[in-house]
Amino acid sequence: MIRKAGVHDIKSIHKLLQAFAEEGQLLPRPLSGLYDHVRDFFVYAPDNGQPLQGCCALQVCWEDMAEVRSLAVVRDHWGQGIGRRLLEAALAEARSLALTKVFTLTYRPGFFEKFGFRTVDRSQLPLKIWGDCILCVKFPDCDEIAMLKEIA
Repeated sequence: MIRKAGVHDIKSIHKLLQAFAEEGQLLPRPLSGLYDHVRDFFVYAPDNGQPLQGCCALQVCWEDMAEVRSLAVVRDHWGQGIGRRLLEAALAEARSLALTKVFTLTYRPGFFEKFGFRTVDRSQLPLKIWGDCILCVKFPDCDEIAMLKEIA
């Protein structure tokens, strides 16, 4: 079941993101930052009371643009469509907010290409996003791939 995250989900989201950050698959997110952005997150949590199995955030960053961030699915649940459903929820929210562009910085461009994202030069993204980049352990040698999707 896809739903908006609540504060009670933040520690589980943090644990999931940290596991992928330790593998170099995602950038780490501090626990305090996740609480600050709880309203950005969707989670996949089964109805049967099992722990959440995936998360994805949509962070509005400009009048017409948002970023898909922190898309992660518990590895044992890969291939079950959870990532697809989380991304679709984020894109639906972007449409409901009348945004026209969604971007992501990713190490998995093939996944996002399936949803109409295309690789772009980072210079096409608004300067506002670089505020987070300055705090990144990989700055200024970012190796993530910038991708953009125009939405109707």
